[in-house]
Amino acid sequence: SRSSKMIHGGLRYMAQGDLGLVHEAASERKAVERVAPHLTRQTPFVIPAKNAAVVAKLRTGMWAFEKLGSVPKDRRHEVWSKADIEAREPSLDASDLSGAVAYPEYLTDDARLTLANIRSAVTHGATVLSYAPVRRLTMENGQATGVVVGDNLTGADERVQVRGKVIINAAGPWVDAIRALEDGAAKSRLKLSKGVHLVVPRERLPVDRTIIMPAADRRSVFAVPKGQMTYIGTTDTFYPDADYWPTITSDDVSYLLDASAKRFSVSPLTKADVVSAWSGVRPLVAEEGKSASEISRKDEIWTGPGGVLSIAGGKLTAYRMMAERIVDLAETRLGRKAKAPATAEEPLIGGDLNVASTVSASGPDGDRLVGLYGSEAPEIFAAGGGPAIEARHAVLHEGALTLEDYWVRRSARAWFDTDGGLGALAPAAEAMAGLLGWSETETQRQISLCQSTQRDNLAALEDA
Repeated sequence: SRSSKMIHGGLRYMAQGDLGLVHEAASERKAVERVAPHLTRQTPFVIPAKNAAVVAKLRTGMWAFEKLGSVPKDRRHEVWSKADIEAREPSLDASDLSGAVAYPEYLTDDARLTLANIRSAVTHGATVLSYAPVRRLTMENGQATGVVVGDNLTGADERVQVRGKVIINAAGPWVDAIRALEDGAAKSRLKLSKGVHLVVPRERLPVDRTIIMPAADRRSVFAVPKGQMTYIGTTDTFYPDADYWPTITSDDVSYLLDASAKRFSVSPLTKADVVSAWSGVRPLVAEEGKSASEISRKDEIWTGPGGVLSIAGGKLTAYRMMAERIVDLAETRLGRKAKAPATAEEPLIGGDLNVASTVSASGPDGDRLVGLYGSEAPEIFAAGGGPAIEARHAVLHEGALTLEDYWVRRSARAWFDTDGGLGALAPAAEAMAGLLGWSETETQRQISLCQSTQRDNLAALEDA
């Protein structure tokens, strides 16, 4: 739930010479669009250029990128003049620009995309446990035969034992922690980096497309329109621990606000403009001597001494291919022939829709509802919509067990409501309490936890 929320073709990896990653990303964004059209909303990316030479360089890169990714003609880049910039994105400071290159990419809701995959897996027979951290592996004759999991909701340290012929460790930033359970002497393979995003009202940073802008360290950062909001990100700095909520510092805030001030003609954004903020860590595969931004986003698979398959690295865009590779390996381990997966064609839960017609059938909030629920959006609208209805749906159909589940990962209200989603907490908690058996004390505790999370995320603004 803490990525930049993009399904993109990996244009920047062209410059790093990682053509395989570019080709895979360009191919996979088409697959994600097929299976989850409501979660792959097209938005142009705009790269401003200061002179004709830069425009020419960008066009050369775009031609190669489009050829490598088999981009159809109607989705290829276009070149903007300075007058085009002033007409189409008037908030951009075009005083030092000669033009820009614009090309289509996709935004997603990362948490909802994950949820759609989970729910679709259940329809195919998967059993899903949440809030169930792995505490230890069970071993027989030196081979891993299962895992023992705890229960973060009740506090039980060891609650359920799950046996399996193949164990796959896809724990993201916690991959090394699981590897250590298998082999206490295992060396760390990951290098974590932190990404921070700030959210401001769109009226303060009025953009209609994703604007790519240079930061102080020459990295590219984004200003991305999302409903009534614009979010700015991301940082990319090494971070020591796989924290659930990585600390947002005043340096992170200044880095993003300064980049915006240098590229936009609106009055400079201040800490008072920031409505919400999120941070997360990337599970990069370590490469000595490289900065966080230089480390490849390729995924790697390792086999531990107990036979556990671990996968790390990679990009959100290519999640499906990562899964295909490791599932094929598991099939081989089981002595079965890997089958061509249906995941590139079969719609995920909510993806069996015509986006435009479903938006029109979902009322005045249709665009937001379809972006979250896809083909289920008309049901939410027919029930009256709003936090209480959404929270009820989250419990009954989407596995929500805490208020944070709804507030952050099922509704994204924590990021994109005008008040940071605080107004949604009470009605959502009341709806969930009746379904989950919360007492009044527990209901208030759930609300307080979310309020504390927002305060912590915004604490750095006091020093920015």
